[in-house]
Order: sequence, then structure tokens, then C-alpha cells
Amino acid sequence: MTFKAPDSLAEQIAHHLAERIIHGDLKPGERIQEQKVTLALNVSRGSVREALRILERRHLIAILPRRGAHVTELTAHKVQSLCTLMSELYILLGNSVASGWQVQADMAPFLHIQQRLSASYERQDIRAFVEDSFNVMRAAYPFANNPYLQETVENLQPAMSRAYFLALEQRKAEMSEFLELFERLLAAVLARDLPEIRVVLSAYARRSCDLVLSALPVV
Repeated sequence: MTFKAPDSLAEQIAHHLAERIIHGDLKPGERIQEQKVTLALNVSRGSVREALRILERRHLIAILPRRGAHVTELTAHKVQSLCTLMSELYILLGNSVASGWQVQADMAPFLHIQQRLSASYERQDIRAFVEDSFNVMRAAYPFANNPYLQETVENLQPAMSRAYFLALEQRKAEMSEFLELFERLLAAVLARDLPEIRVVLSAYARRSCDLVLSALPVV
């Protein structure tokens, strides 16, 4: 594999490994060995070590003394905790867009994402659907203009994406429900209706959480 700018090499390695974790190629509890990754990707061990620290910060792996790096387990408590926090972050971003948009053109990125989500649903393309679901947040960053909020969401996004992907893989039919919620969200943002934004995004987070919990393996 060949990596290129603009991302740092460690970031690119981290992204590659994150995709494998999110899509289930690397299983919960599976060990990630620095030497194997170094040889497989033809990169330096130092870059791999830095990439693993990035993944730990993003809650996809745990690095334990004398045990190395392992893919984190998805437990009911972790899923519920993550969904509760992400719900409030979504609401902060939604309120920022509702309060900050000035002309209809400001909403164009969100309408384009809505079109791509609909196309992904028609194709039953889960990977594209998940990716664009999180692109909604990134389109909201300029309205929030809060680097701390952005950093927090970016570090939590891979863990949420992993959980979201698991849920949709189990129940593809639920994609239509998320599309309906997104349509309601856009209407609320256009109306600057902050209470409705909270209602819609809270429902979105609860439904996502329920789907993930139902998809977790029975222990």
C-alpha cells in the first residue's frame, strides 16, 4: 500500500486500521501486532506505534502493558455511554447550524448530503451511508466554529461509526428510518426550531443505540 500527503503517515495508517475495525475485519479482542502491520504496509515501526496511539485516543483499541494493542470490545455499557454523549454533541452542532445559517445557499452542503444518503439507501450501500451520515457533522463544524467540539467529535466518530455500521449491517431496512429523521432535522434547522432539533436528534441517538444493542452478540 502506498500512502500520500496531505495526511501524516501515522494518520493514514490509523485510518487504514480504523476502517478494518469499523467494518469488522479486525474483531473485538483481536491483537494488532506492530511488526506485522509494519511489514504488511511497508512503513516504519515508529509510524505504526504513533498510529496505534491515535487509534487508542479514538477508542478503537486499548494498549495494555506487556499485552500490546487489542481491538476494544463493544459492550452495552460502552454503547449506551457513547450514544448519550454523541446525542448532546449532535444537538450542539444542530443548534449551531440553525442559529448560524443566513441564506439558503448555506444549507446546500446538507441538501447534497441528503441526496447522497438517498442514493446510498437505494443501492443499499451501507459504507457510503455511514460515511455521509458523519459528513453531516463535518458540514456543521464551520457554523459551530469551536475547535474543541470539533476535536471531540472527530475522536469519538470512529467508535460511533463502528457501532452504527454494525447496526445497519444487521438491519438494512432501518436506513429508511434514519433518512426520515434527517428530513425532519433539516426542516427543524431551516425553521430555527431548537426544541424540535433536540427531539429529532435525541430520537436519532436512541434509535441508533437500540439498533446497536440489538446487534451485539449475546454473551
